[in-house]
Order: sequence, then structure tokens, then C-alpha cells
Amino acid sequence: SPAPGGRASVGAAAVGGLAGRASVGRAGVASVPGGPGGPGGPGGPVGPAGGRSGRGARDPGASARAKKRRRINMMIAGFAVFIMLAGIGVVSFTYYSTTVVLPAQVPLPLSTTVYAKDNKTVLAKLGSENRQLVKITEIPEHVQHAVAAAEDRNFYRHSGVDYKGIARAAWNNLSGGDKQGASTITQQYARNAYENLKDDSYARKVKEAILASKLNDKYSKPEIMEHYLNVIYFGRGAYGIEAAAQTYFGVHTKQLTVAQAAVLAGLIKQPVASDTHQGFDPAVNPVDAKSRWTYVLDGMAAEGWIDAPNTPKRPTDAEYPKTLSPKKAGSAAFGVASPRGNVINYVRQEMDQWGICSDNGAAGKISCVDALRDGGYRIQTTIDPKLQTAAENTAMRAKKNSELNDQPKNLMAAVVSIEPNSGRVLAYYGGDSGADFDYAGKNTDKNGDLVGGHQPGSSFKVYTLAAAVNAGISVKSHWDATPFKPEGFDSPVQNANRDVSRTCGKWCTLEFSTIQSYNVPFFHVTEKIKPSAVLDMAKQAGVSTIWTVDPPKAYDLNKNDPKDLAPSKFDRVIGYGQYPVTVLDHANGLATLANDGKYNKAHFVIKVEKQNVDTGKWEMVASEKLKPQQRIRADVAKEVTGVLKQIPGPNNRSLDGGREAAAKTGTWEYDSRHNAHAWMVGYTPQLATAVWVGSRDPKKPQIIDKDGNDIGGSKLPGAIWQRYMNAALNGKDKESLPAATGMGDQDAGNGTEPPPPPPTTPEVPNCNPLDIFCQNPTNPGPGGPNNPGGPESPTPPGGNPTDPRPGGGNGGGILPTLAPRARE
Repeated sequence: SPAPGGRASVGAAAVGGLAGRASVGRAGVASVPGGPGGPGGPGGPVGPAGGRSGRGARDPGASARAKKRRRINMMIAGFAVFIMLAGIGVVSFTYYSTTVVLPAQVPLPLSTTVYAKDNKTVLAKLGSENRQLVKITEIPEHVQHAVAAAEDRNFYRHSGVDYKGIARAAWNNLSGGDKQGASTITQQYARNAYENLKDDSYARKVKEAILASKLNDKYSKPEIMEHYLNVIYFGRGAYGIEAAAQTYFGVHTKQLTVAQAAVLAGLIKQPVASDTHQGFDPAVNPVDAKSRWTYVLDGMAAEGWIDAPNTPKRPTDAEYPKTLSPKKAGSAAFGVASPRGNVINYVRQEMDQWGICSDNGAAGKISCVDALRDGGYRIQTTIDPKLQTAAENTAMRAKKNSELNDQPKNLMAAVVSIEPNSGRVLAYYGGDSGADFDYAGKNTDKNGDLVGGHQPGSSFKVYTLAAAVNAGISVKSHWDATPFKPEGFDSPVQNANRDVSRTCGKWCTLEFSTIQSYNVPFFHVTEKIKPSAVLDMAKQAGVSTIWTVDPPKAYDLNKNDPKDLAPSKFDRVIGYGQYPVTVLDHANGLATLANDGKYNKAHFVIKVEKQNVDTGKWEMVASEKLKPQQRIRADVAKEVTGVLKQIPGPNNRSLDGGREAAAKTGTWEYDSRHNAHAWMVGYTPQLATAVWVGSRDPKKPQIIDKDGNDIGGSKLPGAIWQRYMNAALNGKDKESLPAATGMGDQDAGNGTEPPPPPPTTPEVPNCNPLDIFCQNPTNPGPGGPNNPGGPESPTPPGGNPTDPRPGGGNGGGILPTLAPRARE
């Protein structure tokens, strides 16, 4: 029994002496009277070994026994702590299990793909993540097995959580090692699918494990594999197996071979380089990528997924697949930084008009930017790949053989081509990047103002001519073409410094004035029919926006009555094209004339589809609905066409094979010596195209070609228009165009008919009867005026003498008091 006053606590291995005590985990031996080593005790006077009184000799086995007891006590204490912590863990796990709710549907940001008219050619991919959803039925089994072999070979056997991995991670973190955790496919999926699992914390690991467990209970293994393969990152900007297959190999998931699948599976561990490893992209780290590929194939073989009955054969080292260049991935192939990217702005606008999204923050509507970025739409546009390529090849400076390739760097071209009977925009070139200024359409400048129009010059006369015919004025009517200064003008209206006294002077038909592109007759016509009539005709044809020039301000014709805008904002000079319009609007107007006055709104989208995440099927969201409107009388449109078809020939811009085409040139001057804008617009029944050439340098607005010549409508724009139209219409049927009839009032003009020339009596030569070379006028020889074999002077329409200069392309004019508008 213990000595008086002595006690032993939990874990004591000896009896303490007076006031002696052993604490937990300690074992000591004290020799006191009555205790061990004392009288009657071991080692005492009566006991064996005869110990001394008061201090006994140390037992050699006592130390070993004490250490053993200490270890047992530590284990007991540790177990008690474990039980306590386990209890806390159970309570915490239970709490998390009841509070962590599995979302009904995992949100997947999906990229939107914009296709050309053929629904195959990709114009652009849009989104913060390059991701396209693919169903498990479209993922070959060997692709699934390759990923399992790379990331989780027990995937088909475990319950979604690697508990050993969690314990190992916990111990490693407690002992000061790097943070790590389990990496089953289910847990990786949970981590990548839910935004709140992106951080690196213990709470996240617990929540991740719970979600993985719940996912395993809710979904089958194939469903989990499908979800995982649609969220995981493969590098090069590719999220999900479909984007990866296209990014690395240029194929769809269902076309991946075993060798290609193993490459992609090997990427998942580390798709991009870090400070400590170069990653497993074969283009960046070919040695480790090949080793990782072998590791994946070894795992597939070990699991019996290859080289077993009814399974694929293992690829040999010689069959290691080659990946595409990384230059074709990332931002270059994923976005709008290309000439075709300009189309996306119109796609967004049309989605807004269809109510799919909102461009102006409408309540309850997702923004169109977000919809395109994350909505996963498949959009078929109207762009014809062949025609788009033709437009770029002729107008894009970067193209080696384009018309602009070797021209001064300040020059810029824009081309828009529309199908008249549908309004579909088949080709659109407004610049080299959809993220930059669009020279064919509308833009918003740094002040929030709408910009983008160009002064159309004489090309706008097509609407003035149509308005005149519509008002009952015949194209055979005569007008005064001589320059004059209207009341209130500081300078006279001119004909681009051409001397009309050598042609028709004060007696020019409207038809001839159109072909020769004289300005003065069109000023008189506009004054007669009123500027509002010209503006309204342009509106009916398809011009939606027009700008004033001093100061520049855009006006929406769909929201304003032309009578309220003209002549207060747009004076008589509208008749020959002083006021800017966009290339797109001008092409739409020409398309209406080509379609015999029947208007179809220019548009870029054929249909918008979205994938059903449950079925994987693409479902229609919206599609084009054509609403043709007879806005211009058919006889008026045909009469205009009959005049315009006489223009390409004299300008050396006829189309191949004698194909008839209607066209009009236009130029607007920067100053009295140089031009700032040049156009050629025209059409056949199948195609209407507008071409503009100007300057992209505000500091150098003059347009001068490489030879130092001013650029007029029939020159560089004409060359682009002619070459593009020939390429676009190659193989199409040749369709005839109507001729001008002269319908309407032929006496409507203000022309003054010149007096007839006085009759002349021919001088009769006194001929010797034997002189065979002497001719009497009553018997003219070869080449005489009445001899059909002699040369004839061509007579222009309306009986006007021929202008010795080429017809068309030199129209323009400027009011010196109006400074040219500097474009942003």
C-alpha cells in the first residue's frame, strides 16, 4: 500500500513517497520506509537482496517496464483525443452534408460559334471560355477510358471520394508539408464545376468531398464522366473535350483515335507550364508529353481497356500523333480579331431585335454580350464563304494581289454585297478586325456619337433620279447644266470643273446628265421635287442613317420624317451626295433597285440555335423572317436601272462575258485639287454591291494612288467592284436588264434648247469633167456624209453631242464654306 500521504494518478507506475505523486505519462521509483526497498519489501532487511534503509537500489527492469507503460498511456491518451476530434468531425460532416445543396443543374459557360451561310465555315468563336457541350453518346469509349487511366483508374470502382487521399492530405498539411488532396474524377469535376470550390482551403476540401459523394449518388458513372469532360481544362484556351479535340487535332470528339485520346488525357494533369514544370503540351514539352502518353496507355492496358478482346489495339510509338500548332489556338482563333469579326456586331444587334437578349440593359434580359460569351449558341449567318473571300482578296491590303496591296498606306476600302431578293448580306469587309473601326458600318466614337458614314458623291444620284422619275419627270427631260451660284451660296455649283459647253450646255437630258455625272442638273431637279423627296426615296430604298456635315450629326431615318429634316438639315446638295451614309446602307438601297423596288432589310443572321443540355440536341431559338415590301414602284426602279446600265461600259468596268450590270460612280472632293471619298456601286438581279475607298488617316484625308493620281470612282473603287462582281457572279446565269423608256414628262426640265444652226449652202466646185478626183456634193465619194461606209459620230442619249471625256466617275463638288468632316 502507498506510504502515508502518497497517491498515484492515471498513468502512475510507482508509489510515491511522502507527498510524492506521479503525473500522467511519468513513472518514477522512490525508496521510503514501508515502500519498495523498505523493511519487508523487496530489497529490504528482511527481503531479498538486502537493500538499504531509506533509499533502495534501482531495479534494472524497472526502466523498461516504465517506458512500455508510458507508450501504452500515450496511445490511450491519443485515442481519447482522436475520439474527441472524430466526434467533432462527425458533427461537422453531418452539418455540411445537410447544408451543402447540390445544384439542380451545373452551370457551364459555353462558347458561341458563328458560322457562315454553309453552316460549316466558322467565322468566329465567342466566349470567356472556349467550350462546347458534347453528350456522352458522342464521346468514344476509348476517350473515356484514356481519361480514367490518366486521372482516376479506380473511377468505376469507388464511390466518388478517395478517403485515404483525404487522410494523407490532412497528415501532410499537419506535418508542415505541401497542401494536397484527393483527385478522383468526381472530385475534380466538383472543383471545376462550382465557383465556390476554387479556393485552396480545408473547408473547401470537405465541401468538395461532400459534393463528390452526392454527385456519385445522383449520377451514374457515364454521366459523371460526361460532366467532367465538359468542364475540365486542356490548355490552349480549350475547356472540355470537344474544344480540346478541335484545338489540338482539328477533329470532333467522336473522331478522336486512341492515340489522340491518350495525348489529351495526359494534358489534364498539367496543361500549361508552371515555374516548376513545363506542362504536358507536346508542342512545349515533347519529352514529358510522350512519357505521359505512355503512362496513359499503360494504364489503359492494365485495366483491360486496350489490347484485350473486343478492345482497340494499343498504338505503337510510331503512331504518336502530331498536334496542331499552338498559333492556331487561343485568341487568334477564338474571338473577332479578323475581317469577319465585324459581322458579330450585327449578329448581336439582330439577337437584341429578336428579343433573345438586350443590348441596352432591359429588365429581365441577359445582355447580348453575356449571351454570346456564355450562352453556347450556334448561329448561322448569311455570309457566303466564296463571296467573302472574294471581297477580302480584292479589298484587303494584307492580301498579296488585292487592289490595295501596293497602294499608299492611308488608303482604306470597304465592300458590302447583298442578295436583292432576300436582303441577305453575302459579303462584308469593313476592316481587318471586328474589334476596330468598321469602315462599312456604324461606330460609336469616344464621345458616344454615332460615326461611320462617308460622303457618297454622285453615287447618291441613283436616289435623286428615282425620286424624279417617281415625281413624273422623264429621264428624257432637258436641264441646264451650266455652273451657277444659288442664292445664299458663297460659291457656284459646278460639274467637277468640266466644261459642259462642249457637250450639252443648257440642254442636257437627265439621262445623259446621270451618265456623265453632272451635278448642276441634279441641283435643279432636287430643287424642283424638293430635298425631302430625295431623302424619302433614299429611306425607302434602305438608307437608315444619314449625317449632316457642319456639324456632323447622325439622323435615324426610321425615326424621323424626311419632311422634318429637309431642307432644314439636308439642303438641295443632297441631290448629288454631300451627306454621308454607310456602305451597308448604300448597298441595301442598290439591292432594292435591283429587286425592282421591292425592299428587303439587309440582315446577317439566318438562324440561332441553342443546345439542350439534357438531350444534346440543337433547338431553334429564332430564325430570319423575310418581309419584302414594295417601297419603290417597279416601273420607277426599272427606269433607273435602264439608265444606270449604260454607265459601266464607258468607264471600262463592264463585267465578263457581256453580263449586263447597272452601276454608278461617285466622288467627293476634299478640296479643289484632291478627293476624299470615291465610290462605285452597282448591281445585277442576283447581286448588289457597294464599294468605298477613302483614307483611314485623319491627318491625311486626301486619296491619291501610288502614281500620284487623284482617285475617282471609276478607278480604284471601280477596279475593286468589277473584279469582285466577276468573281462573285462566275457561273451564275446572265440576266438582262430593262432599257429606259423615257416615261413621264419630257418638258419638266429647265433647259434652254439651243437655236438650230443656220442652213449652209455647200460650195460647188468648178470641176473639170475629166478630173475624176473632183466631187460634187450630189455625188459624194467614199466617206461622205451620206455614205454608210464612212465614220459616224456617236450620238448620246437625248441627242447631245458626245463628251470627249470618259463618262461618269468624276462627279462631286464641294461648298468651300463647308469644311470636310474629319473622321474619328
